[in-house]
Amino acid sequence: MPKYCLNYDSGDYEWIDENGYNIDRGEYVYNRDDSEYHLEEDEQSFWGNDDDDDW
Repeated sequence: MPKYCLNYDSGDYEWIDENGYNIDRGEYVYNRDDSEYHLEEDEQSFWGNDDDDDW
C-alpha cells in the first residue's frame, strides 16, 4: 500500500510504495523518506503475528 512520502530528489511529498515505486511519476525513487514503512514493520514485529497463536 503506497504512503505519502517525501521524495528527497524532487523535494515534494508523493505517493510511494514500500519498494520505492512512485505512483505519481510511474518510476522508482531511491532517495526517499521511508521511515513510515520502518515504523510499521517495527510495530508488527513488536506485536507479533496473530496467526502464530495456538491457544
